[in-house]
Formats: sequence, C-alpha cells, structure tokens
Amino acid sequence: MPLALLALAIGAFGIGTTEFVIMGLLPEVAADFDVSIPLAGYLVTGYALGVVLGAPLMTALGTKISRKRMLMLLMGLFIVGNVLSAVAPVFGVMLAGRVVASLAHGAFFGIGSVVAADLVAPQKKAGAIAMMFTGLTVANVVGVPLGTLVGQSLGWRVTFAIVAGLGVIGLLGVAKLVPDTPKPEGVRLRHELAAFRNVQVLLAMAMTVLGFGGVFAAITYITPMMTDVAGFAGSSVTWLLVLFGLGMVAGNLIGGKLADRALMPLLYVSLGALAVVLALFTLTAHNKIAAAVTITLIGALGFASVPPLQKRVLDQAAGAPTLASAVNIGAFNLGNALSAWLGGLVIAAGLGYTAPNWVGAVLAASALVLAVLSAALERRQSGSATRIVATGAPAEQATPVH
Repeated sequence: MPLALLALAIGAFGIGTTEFVIMGLLPEVAADFDVSIPLAGYLVTGYALGVVLGAPLMTALGTKISRKRMLMLLMGLFIVGNVLSAVAPVFGVMLAGRVVASLAHGAFFGIGSVVAADLVAPQKKAGAIAMMFTGLTVANVVGVPLGTLVGQSLGWRVTFAIVAGLGVIGLLGVAKLVPDTPKPEGVRLRHELAAFRNVQVLLAMAMTVLGFGGVFAAITYITPMMTDVAGFAGSSVTWLLVLFGLGMVAGNLIGGKLADRALMPLLYVSLGALAVVLALFTLTAHNKIAAAVTITLIGALGFASVPPLQKRVLDQAAGAPTLASAVNIGAFNLGNALSAWLGGLVIAAGLGYTAPNWVGAVLAASALVLAVLSAALERRQSGSATRIVATGAPAEQATPVH
C-alpha cells in the first residue's frame, strides 16, 4: 500500500478522535462554561449537522482545484476549528469551533476515498479505502479513550490542542506523501451533480443511512443499557467502547479485503448478520459476557459494510465521483442522527433501554432489502443492455450500465 494512505489515515485518526472524544468530556466542558449537560450536547449535534451540510458544500467549492490541495485546505480548516475549541472563552465560541472542524469531515473522507482508490490497482480499491478508514476506527480504540483520559486529568482544552497537533501532522503528511495529480479534465460541478440522477447512487446512500444507523441506534444508548440492564459499573463503559472500536477495526479491514472480491455478497452477509445480532442484543444485554461479545460483533459487522458501500458509490458515480463520495460520508452521520432520535423515542415511550436494539435491527434489515433491490435493478439494466446490443440497436439508444 502506498505511503500516501498513511497520511490519509493520520488525518482520519484526528477527525475520528475529535468527533467522538467530546462525548466523554461533556461534563467537564459543561462545568467549565457553567451550562447544562443537555446544552453541552449541542457540541455533538452541531458537529453532526456540520458534517451533513459541509460534505457537499466543501466538495463543491473544491471542484476547481486539485484534490491534494483541497485535502490540505480541509486539514487546515480542521486545525483552525480545534484550536478555536481549545481556546474558546465562552460556550458559543466552542460550538463555533466544533462546527468549523466538522466542515472538513465529510469532504476529507469523500475526497480521500477517491484519492485512496486512485492510488492502487482497480482490484485493490476497496482495500485502499479501508486503509484510510482504519484511522477512523483506530481513533475509537486509542484516540478517544486517551483523549478522554487526558481531558479528565489535564483539562479538556489540552485534548483539543493535541487533536489540533494531529491535524498538523496529517497536513504535513498529505503535503509530503500524496501525489499532486491535476483535477480531472472536463469534470465540472454539474457533472458531479449528475451522479445523483443515478438511482444506484441514491440506493447506496440510503443503505448507508439505514445500515450504519442500525449500529448507532444501539451504541448511542450503550451506557444506560450496560449499567442498568447488564449490571456493569459506569467505569466499565469505556472498555466496552474499546471492544466496540476493536470490532470496527477488524470489520473495516476484513470488509475492505472482501469487497474487492465480492462486493454485493459482502453487503448481504454483513447487513443481514447485523440485523440478527442487533435483535439478539435485546437478550444478550442482560448478561455481561454475552453483552461484551455482542458489542464487539456490532462494531465488526457495522464497519464491514463501510468500504463496500463507499466503493459502491464510487463505482456507480464513475467519472465524477467526488461529490457523491463526500455526500455518502454525510449519510453516515445522517444515519447516526436518525437512529439516535428513533432510539430516544422508544425509550421515552417506556419500552426500556434495550428497545433501541430493535430499532437498529429494523434499520439494518431495511438496508438489506435495499441491497437486494439494488442488485436486482442492476441485473435488469445489464439484461436490457445485452438485448439491445444483440438486436443491433444503435449505441446511443442503449441503456447505460453503471
């Protein structure tokens, strides 16, 4: 694998750390600014919304410059946002810093996925994408726990200063290691937007929202579920999240390797198994050992679908994939927000802390249905094109096959 992938993975590590570390530092931030925990929670919500909105916006703005230069600008934006958070004198400035940092998130992963795929041979594209996303998954195993520990020991501002330092390392790595290839000739914003007329691109994004949403329906409420239902001490939740992160790392690497061989079968297996495991979590959540194993499996199965879904978007938007790739990153965060909201609804309805697992199972099963539908439509398109060619119809009348 090219060294350029290491630079992309370092940037992904920093982004993954800053996205999730705030969850462990909310009490400290709230106390420092003298605001309530729910109000401090806007630091999480604001970041997620910034990713959803920033992914298409920043990618569209970057269509006029090379991908390497855009990646460098995004890392610069990430650094500024985290420095702003680290020195924020009031809560509003802290929130602004979170939003600024989030604007780099979706576009970095979207453009980075295209760059990573272009660095390797066609049969290794999903593996290259997975290598970049390894930075995000390792952040949940190493960056988030360490960042939380540092924040609780030395102050949350130190954590965000360190994350800004990671951004500097990522920026230097991109500048030094990523090849400076010119932007594709003839590709304009209208070409990037045209990808969204392809129903297969839209189906892949819908699978992203529902499939990964299934994961976060359960994980968002993992603390009350594990303490009130499984009987874990509150201090054990950190290590349970480490298990979840280890599952993410393993699933991401395995998914990247297998997606280059059998993309759609991998999606069938990972989404179907995820739906089953989430449904079983309503039972295994009552036993400590079974719960720990289930959490690891949810991380593995959830992230096994990430490389194939990202590659699916790149394949279906071939020729102008950058914007579609970035929007698909926003779709992950949209799924997180949707599932957290739905999970909160069923808990508020009095169905218990394990009820979000059923929500997750339904979301994952819905993603599986869309995967089957997508494959059926693709076979139908291929069959139509074959019949047209066989009858000697002019090429311009043939149905395009994506």
